[in-house]
Amino acid sequence: MYYNFDELIPRRGTNSYKWDSAPGGDVIPMWVADMDFRTAPPVVDALRRRVEHGVFGYVKVPEAYYDAVAGWFGRRHVWRIEREWILYTSGVVPAVSVVVKALCEPGDKVILQTPVYNCFFSSVRNNGCEVLENPLMNNGGRYTMDYDDLERKAADPKARLLVLCNPHNPVGRVWTAEELERLNDICLRHGVRVLSDEIHCELVYQGHRYTPFAAVSDACLGNAIVANSPSKSFNTAGLQIANIISSDAETRARIDRAININEVCDVNPFGVEGLMAAYNEGEGWLDALCDYLWGNYTELCRFFADRLPRLRVTPLEGTYLVWVDCRSLGMTSDELTDRLAAEARVMVNSGTMYGSPGEGFIRINIACPRSRMMEGLGRIASVLG
Repeated sequence: MYYNFDELIPRRGTNSYKWDSAPGGDVIPMWVADMDFRTAPPVVDALRRRVEHGVFGYVKVPEAYYDAVAGWFGRRHVWRIEREWILYTSGVVPAVSVVVKALCEPGDKVILQTPVYNCFFSSVRNNGCEVLENPLMNNGGRYTMDYDDLERKAADPKARLLVLCNPHNPVGRVWTAEELERLNDICLRHGVRVLSDEIHCELVYQGHRYTPFAAVSDACLGNAIVANSPSKSFNTAGLQIANIISSDAETRARIDRAININEVCDVNPFGVEGLMAAYNEGEGWLDALCDYLWGNYTELCRFFADRLPRLRVTPLEGTYLVWVDCRSLGMTSDELTDRLAAEARVMVNSGTMYGSPGEGFIRINIACPRSRMMEGLGRIASVLG
């Protein structure tokens, strides 16, 4: 089936955070991590049927929901998930917060592999815990884990939890099974649990394969808490649905209590219907989306090589978020993003949002029609080229 990802869909004036937070009507927003594409047609159809019913009371999550989650990961990623392992909640960020609350006490330390998604920091600190950074190593533009540093950080007697980003936002790595197993071995030696945020797991490109952390080995399964959602892959973030998956009954009980304490135990009927439609019927659309996004990335790389050769584009293995090294310009990330907003009328993310190793970098969201992406890149080059 043909899907038209080139269609320019007006989003300004729809209460879109991404578009309606942008100052002025001429700004191209390439920052917030949602897509400018309509979601998969089966999701739209399912939501339309639900709307036509006309009654939107509290939802009872059906068994078909759990079947959809387990069926998807079993078919697509060879990961067997038992129904009782799944706890639903309203989003992956709330999931991270409740897991920190469930497994840590105030004053404990949580390891983050920086630069990393900015909400991890607030989820840790809002629960009275301390961030312990295990910075990734930038090896000529490709990021790898620093296992020696991780060993030291995990040995801290107050370290209780590591929050993994798999695939990694913002550096675009899709961690291999070998990398994940080595990380888990270190964490197990020091009694550190692993919470794996896998919200970008379906957005993986040529030559790379997403491996669920919990599916690497029995040891990883026993030490894992996985948070996932169709929201990034199917552009349904506003439907507010996610899952926390753990094979350990005691861990689930603690998390379930934290979900209720934090009052993120209720979800809405549209999230439930959207997830089931995406996982049961959306695979063809998703494959076409990934092909289109890879085409966008390829065009971006060509553009930078031709028009912005001083800037280094980090290899993109997964996500639709491109990490660009701008240190050769001699500006801070904040100075750079402010200048692009004011002069190019393009909004991108400052690398410092993701921790100190992000200084000198910007993050660009390429999940938009190619013509819009190229217009945004052209504006960036007009200021920085």
